[in-house]
Amino acid sequence: MYRTMRCSALRPEHIGQTVSLAGWVDAIRDHGGVLFLDLRDETGITQVVFHEDLTLEGINREAVITITGEVVARDADTVNPKLETGLVEVRVTSYELLGPCRQMLPFTPSDSMDTREEVRLKYRYLDLRNPDLHSKIILRSKVISALRRHMEELGFLDMQTPILTASSPEGARDFLVPSRKHKGTFYALPQAPQQFKQLLMVSGFDRYYQVAPCFRDEDARQDRSPGEFYQLDYEMAFATQDDVLEVCEQVISKTFAEFAPDKVCSAAPFERITYADAMLRYGSDKPDLRNPLQIIDLTDFFAQVEFKAFKGRPVRGIVADCSACSKKFFEDSLKFALSIGMKGLGYLTLKEGQFKGPIDKFLTDEQRQEITALSGIKEGETLFFISDAKRIVDSMAGQIRTWLGETLDLLEKDAFRFCFVVDFPMYEINAETGKLDFTHNPFSMPQGGLDALMNEDPLKILAYQYDLVCNGIELASGAVRNHNPEIMKKAFALAGYSEEELAARFSALYTAFQYGAPPHAGMAPGIDRMVMLLAETETIRNVIAFPLNGNAQDLLLGAPAPVTELQLREANIQVREDF
Repeated sequence: MYRTMRCSALRPEHIGQTVSLAGWVDAIRDHGGVLFLDLRDETGITQVVFHEDLTLEGINREAVITITGEVVARDADTVNPKLETGLVEVRVTSYELLGPCRQMLPFTPSDSMDTREEVRLKYRYLDLRNPDLHSKIILRSKVISALRRHMEELGFLDMQTPILTASSPEGARDFLVPSRKHKGTFYALPQAPQQFKQLLMVSGFDRYYQVAPCFRDEDARQDRSPGEFYQLDYEMAFATQDDVLEVCEQVISKTFAEFAPDKVCSAAPFERITYADAMLRYGSDKPDLRNPLQIIDLTDFFAQVEFKAFKGRPVRGIVADCSACSKKFFEDSLKFALSIGMKGLGYLTLKEGQFKGPIDKFLTDEQRQEITALSGIKEGETLFFISDAKRIVDSMAGQIRTWLGETLDLLEKDAFRFCFVVDFPMYEINAETGKLDFTHNPFSMPQGGLDALMNEDPLKILAYQYDLVCNGIELASGAVRNHNPEIMKKAFALAGYSEEELAARFSALYTAFQYGAPPHAGMAPGIDRMVMLLAETETIRNVIAFPLNGNAQDLLLGAPAPVTELQLREANIQVREDF
């Protein structure tokens, strides 16, 4: 009724045919009695021509129209090589205005990326007409379709888990939903389908997956949307850590190869880096492997050097080629170090076989030879030193590594470099309470099982936990699950949970595991971040159709918003004005 073909489909072979097109008016050009309109739909743009015998009323930019006319060749001087349809145009014989548009637009879709984000999100339907942004949402759909296809090829079942569930400590704040029928009680939106997918394994299902919505009351970041996000959640029965990582490698490598064919992607199997090595060599548990710089440990070396600033503290070193750098570069490196809380940034430069720098005077000839061998420094290169308290020195070194890599333009271009970070600590000391706490997922299996929990220092126990990292961004987390009730009791006891608390807070899992639970493991790559990388966009909001803003507000529909007194009464809620 409205169109016989899409706007991008017209080619010279259609010349002489009568066609109908429908879409939005992208641009209008008046050439004195002849109007040229660019008609846009999701697929592209076609130029249509209105002659003076047609009276245009109510048609302006972004109005929706349908036209019928004859396909003709463009004049040679009007051919547009930038358009797929640039060799032809449609001479309109009739048209209909389907959706009028106000003459004053808050912004034109083609320029939306240059508009303030608050305005873009308020008029998101206009923003999404921008071809670049529109293509990113289409990419998201195609990526999700490919992920589903790859998972089902591997024998996984697409299964849905509840949205209204119970509050569970997953590491972030819950979104709570008041119960109308059960006064004073609340549902929680799932931070992840963690317990349900484990219960599916106990129920005898072998391989589960879903494109799962997850809800966490967290603040926004460039790579994290506040409120909700989606992940490719999967779980496997009778599976080891290696089994799970192999599935991830297959699915992720196929997906990135399909949607980033012109990029260099890490081939499976991905590199596996222990948490301890990641923190030491890269200063982060999310290492960006495009950066060739690595951190070395010089603590033992400087224990023998009479340099007070490094005495009794861990010392890290980074070698970089700064032979072409100006004096300002070194001044800027110091400014950056001070900006992240360091007291300074020492360095040595090897020039004409001699060390230059403020630390050189503290070294003996033997120590100069030793540090040259330890660091592998070469002529023209500079060795930077980072020393601070044990709890922050690795993070400081990691930030210096990142700054050097970016400032010296060392990062590998057009590449996706994947790795798995494995062997996370099971426990850590909570900075606020000073007590032992789970580092990550409390449902993880400790390496060494019950024996490790009974006989080892808890802070030295490692867990079967793992992350997938790409270009310095965490794409997925997962773990081998603790399916043994006795191991679970002891693991939670070390974190301060009594058996009664464990049974009360995790009743379903705790009880289910006493009726025969298989070993199982899984992980969950984040879809929003994956698409953000593939779309080469800096903010995750550009790959979500209707995102919240950085302040967790829906500017389009106006959420969160007050509700009526009747709604509050039905939900057994009373709003407190002061708290």
